[in-house]
Amino acid sequence: MDSLLAARLQMSVSLGFHMIFASLGVGMPLLMLMAEGLYLRRRDPHYLVLARMWSRVTAIVFAIGAVSGTVLSFELGLLWPRFMEVAGPATGPAFTLEGFAFFTEAIFIGLYLYGWNRLSPLAHWLAGIPVAISGAASSILVVAANAWMQNPVGAAVLQAQPAAFDPIAALFRNPAWPVMAVHSTLATYAATGFAVAGVYAWAALRGYRDEVRRRGLRLAMAVATVSALLMPVTGDTSAKFVARNQPVKLAAMEAQFETERAAALRLGGLPDPEERAVRYAIEIPGMLSWLAFGDTAAEVPGLDRVPRAQWPNVTVTHLAFQIMVIAGMLMVLASAWYGWVAWRRRGRVLEDRRLMWGLVAAGPLGMIALEAGWVVTEVGRQPWIIRGVMRTSEAVTPAGGVVSTLVASTLLYVLLGVALVWLLRRTGHGPDTGAGEPAEAAASGRGTPGRATAGPAPAGRNAGPERVRGELRG
Repeated sequence: MDSLLAARLQMSVSLGFHMIFASLGVGMPLLMLMAEGLYLRRRDPHYLVLARMWSRVTAIVFAIGAVSGTVLSFELGLLWPRFMEVAGPATGPAFTLEGFAFFTEAIFIGLYLYGWNRLSPLAHWLAGIPVAISGAASSILVVAANAWMQNPVGAAVLQAQPAAFDPIAALFRNPAWPVMAVHSTLATYAATGFAVAGVYAWAALRGYRDEVRRRGLRLAMAVATVSALLMPVTGDTSAKFVARNQPVKLAAMEAQFETERAAALRLGGLPDPEERAVRYAIEIPGMLSWLAFGDTAAEVPGLDRVPRAQWPNVTVTHLAFQIMVIAGMLMVLASAWYGWVAWRRRGRVLEDRRLMWGLVAAGPLGMIALEAGWVVTEVGRQPWIIRGVMRTSEAVTPAGGVVSTLVASTLLYVLLGVALVWLLRRTGHGPDTGAGEPAEAAASGRGTPGRATAGPAPAGRNAGPERVRGELRG
């Protein structure tokens, strides 16, 4: 295995794991903040139980994400030194600001966790706002750096007259940045919402149908539904931007080998780059032209416009794009199903076993869509690490030993993944307990919230508000 392949595999593994940690780190603070906000507004103590539970999860994913993100920052410098040399003036401010967002989040997570019963209720809730904002800001700032790699605004000035280069304008006036930032942020919220909903649905199937979990599922699905319904809109905007600015990537996404008018949209299919054909696809005539340019007769550039050496991996890009779209459609359907059952049953959804099984199945869809979307983003840009400026092969380190670091980093990320699952189960959010000990026990004082107790909660029995208040005071 040569250094280039090993370095690319290492970044793929690292980013694949980190994306899961980071998406939970963006989504969980929002759920935590919503739960405590509803407690303050309605004085419903079940929401306070949720806020306490979710604050512990937020702390765990923040800690795991900090470790995985630190490893990634070292990998950028060690594996891609030429990239950092060329792109540093452009991407450096984004990473610097992301560092400020990280430390802001760390400070306010500490205030939030240790502020229970020490700050006034309103002050405590306000301390959670910077946690949610900083988590999202970190993600958005990293996306700003990636957007410059996709659409390197000012790269010619940077190479010719470095002193005249304006990094802030290059990053934040880059038209790729808002498109990518909004779509990816919604994707992280959808991924978190469906993951949390899947956990509560699994708990309901095991007989845990108390009021804490009922509200937890409702909040998670509210975030998941809003995000899932907005993502097709932002995804369409993103695809139109790619069509105008990265036609080679669009051609790879749609396996469009030949330039043609009234280009068909392909559903599914297996690309054959050697034959320049797509097998087993369902084609809708003119639909790709209309989606990309708003005209069914518009010309869509194909891969024939560029030399074969500049093609990305068409098979991987096309299949990842199809997986992302299918996962997104299934999330919309799951949201609609949940909404219909909630309306029909007046919110008593935990008793509908078919819906609960559906939400368990939908639980990983957000993460699958998120991972597949980033595969499209990164693989579709190849062979460039900075589109049109630097090839990936030019940026890789000439030093040896990359295979060894690949093995070491893979083991580290697997260990971090195992640690995350173990810690979440200890916290009480694993699939065995759904949201900690049976909420009946937590509400009645038979234990401490977040620690599993023996025996399932009787199905359908609700935690009384007075019992919840008593436990919280204890």
